[in-house]
Amino acid sequence: MRKPLRLLPLSLCIAIALPAYAADDNENWGLCPLIDAVPSFDDAPAPTGTADQRSSQPTAIDGGTLQRGGDDQNIVVQDNVRLSRGDQFLGTDKLSYNQESGKYTAEGHVRYQDSSMRLVAEHAEGDQNADQHQIDDVEYQLTSRRGNGGAERIQLNGAKGALHSSTYSTCAPNQRAWELRAHRIDIDTEEGMGVARNATLRIGKIPVLYVPWFMFPVDDRRRTGLLYPNIGMSGKNGFDWRQPIYLNLAPNYDATLFPRYMTRRGAALGVEFRWLYENGSGETYVNWMPRDDLSRKDPDRYSYYIREGNPVLKPGEAIPLLPEGQRPRDNRGEFAFKGTHRFNGTWYAGANLAWVSDKYYLQDFSNSLYGQSATSLRSEIGVYGRGRYWDASVIADHNQLADFTLQESSMAYDRLPRATFHWQQPMLPWLETGVDTEAVRFQHADVKYVSNDPTPGIPASRRAEIPGGSRFDVRPFVSFPLEGAAWYIRPKLAWRYTAYELDASLAKQIANQRADAFVAANSGTVKTDEMVRGFYDKSPTRSLPITSIDAGLYFDRETEIRGDHYVHTLEPRVFYLRAPYRDQDGLPLFDTNPMSFSWGALFRDNRYSGADRQTDANQLTTALTTRLINSEDGRERLAASIGQIQYFDDIRVVAGAETPIKQGKSAWVADVSVSPTDRWTINATYQWDPRLRSEDVATLRARYLFGNAGVVNFAYRYRRNLAAPPGSPRDQADQYEQADVSFLYPINNNWSIVGRYYYSIKDSRPLEQIAGVQWESCCLAVRAIARRYQRNRSEDLNSSFQVEFELKGLGSAGQNTEKVLRRAILGYNRDDLYLTPPSPSVSRENRGPGGDEAILDPTL
Repeated sequence: MRKPLRLLPLSLCIAIALPAYAADDNENWGLCPLIDAVPSFDDAPAPTGTADQRSSQPTAIDGGTLQRGGDDQNIVVQDNVRLSRGDQFLGTDKLSYNQESGKYTAEGHVRYQDSSMRLVAEHAEGDQNADQHQIDDVEYQLTSRRGNGGAERIQLNGAKGALHSSTYSTCAPNQRAWELRAHRIDIDTEEGMGVARNATLRIGKIPVLYVPWFMFPVDDRRRTGLLYPNIGMSGKNGFDWRQPIYLNLAPNYDATLFPRYMTRRGAALGVEFRWLYENGSGETYVNWMPRDDLSRKDPDRYSYYIREGNPVLKPGEAIPLLPEGQRPRDNRGEFAFKGTHRFNGTWYAGANLAWVSDKYYLQDFSNSLYGQSATSLRSEIGVYGRGRYWDASVIADHNQLADFTLQESSMAYDRLPRATFHWQQPMLPWLETGVDTEAVRFQHADVKYVSNDPTPGIPASRRAEIPGGSRFDVRPFVSFPLEGAAWYIRPKLAWRYTAYELDASLAKQIANQRADAFVAANSGTVKTDEMVRGFYDKSPTRSLPITSIDAGLYFDRETEIRGDHYVHTLEPRVFYLRAPYRDQDGLPLFDTNPMSFSWGALFRDNRYSGADRQTDANQLTTALTTRLINSEDGRERLAASIGQIQYFDDIRVVAGAETPIKQGKSAWVADVSVSPTDRWTINATYQWDPRLRSEDVATLRARYLFGNAGVVNFAYRYRRNLAAPPGSPRDQADQYEQADVSFLYPINNNWSIVGRYYYSIKDSRPLEQIAGVQWESCCLAVRAIARRYQRNRSEDLNSSFQVEFELKGLGSAGQNTEKVLRRAILGYNRDDLYLTPPSPSVSRENRGPGGDEAILDPTL
């Protein structure tokens, strides 16, 4: 039986050689000219199907004159031969094929294409029975990516192949800004690896990098080997080399080593281990730096500075530095663990753990404002469940101080453990019932207090206990939601009961505080032990009903503005809240704080974040919202809201340094969002307090888009310090006042400038300044930025200059300036337009010692 003619495997080594080593990023190819190294073939059909499907497809031969040769039984097809199979096409001027021996020869304008590439060659020959092939004078063009290049000769022998004098670039043929050349590349598809020898990277015609030998993968299989190194230079770290080493240990788990060397600081090693199994996954990361010389070369970073002011300092006296023996130096590191395990469709376990070796660690291993703002690390482990109408959890969490400007007493309580249960189920269309329950044990580690030692230098210290306790909180409720097409009324009745079991020392502290407050409120009264005992209560409780009614109307009409049709809505809303006063001065404050007053606060039934305080209330919120919604695309062009609370009685429940809220009206809260065009977006929030005749909060955010890439952002933020008494000086009455301007302005298709000016008006100092220039072509980009930013808790500014060269489709050299710009300029990447700035939270995305973002996400 004679073997059928099959298509030649001409694409084998081309498609998986240098392009496989190149980075497959989502690059911007909009600047590339419509020029291909190998233009499309006019006589080729459009590719159909995929590479996985072609083996089952028949081969069709078309065109030319078919004849049989002499004794060697050659089949000769001449005159524009065309073969096709699935997504493959082969065209040549002359094709000779021996059915017995399997040998073939293709001569004259050999053309090949499939769903991923096109190539042309002058000559091809081989033996299909032995699976040996040779192709001469090849040029190729990748269609799924921008890569193109060529080779003098390709040799294939089964699963192995070799490319001689091959090239690769993503640049257009007439604009060869860079090119990667290799004297020889050997490919083994069974092993999935390739070896390049004598590889040279050229910028223009100038060789800039020579690698005598390197191995790289040619498919998606994971393999042990070196990853791209990270190279940087900074005043803090010096020359910085980080070389990831990937270890493929098993199909479901792997590890990566991160050896690193910094000339100004020393060596470090990080290890990441990841695993995946049927019911869960996880990853853990450990970094260890045996000796850090930063404390010796930059001792000003380490001081006794505390945010509230150092009690041992006289006015104008410098903050004392930490003695060399107490500065963090040896065995610095971090640990992180994140994992989940699912028991069934309802229950699963999860853990997110974090630890650093010292409270200076975040300052030394982060170069962003977001890293500087993190004050603690929280570790949590628990079991969670969720059903149709309920969810539950049993967790334990622990907090670690990570800010040297704060005292340990400022840390939140650990919750060891905490159990929660929430159930809410509709019984009838107009009846819904539910319950919120929490049981938690609060603990706090012993703290180290700094004493008021008048002697300059190192303050003395002592350790003291912060007592804790247990809390049980239950809140059953029933609601009666009544709704129509244009109205709703939602009455709700809840009962809240909270019980405590306090440590004896905490109960005594509270008793003394209440006795002191009683003496201060009643002149002539003397504090006695009997009075303190009268206030002593180790098991205080609180119980009260909470009633609320939420109601609203919805009006809409069709309207026309400048020829555009809109749906105009008017949405009045009222919210009444009634909760009787209960004396809660005898309750501790474990995890409860007043929430910021905002639009959402107008409709909450408690103005506190935790269960230690339940506000008393006899108040009515009135609010109004209006919207303009485009009738054609459904986009909301305008949303404006205004609301205020009317307090019918004094609000007497307070927490900490709060003062009671007097009967009357709250601040006006107004929110406006406007998108007059697809390029403009404006958002504003304003809170006006009629009692103080001043604003409490004022924010303005505006964004304008230039062309296809440009953007400018402006933001102003102001918040008054609500704890400051009326008439306080400006620097005390303002909590913060900041202005932030950032932009990406394209000068033309290739050049653009970037910048950011982030300024604290209250403190009269910049927080971050960025100025830079970018040049981008089809296949090459260069970014250079100068940056000044707050480098540590002492508010010192650091300066840096960063340059990055990006070879599109291959990789980049220099520091990751794009990451810095995406964080600083919202909309730098158009995919980020609707994101919010990152919060200071722990992340595992960027890891390792001495880097720009060691354990914090600046993405942010």
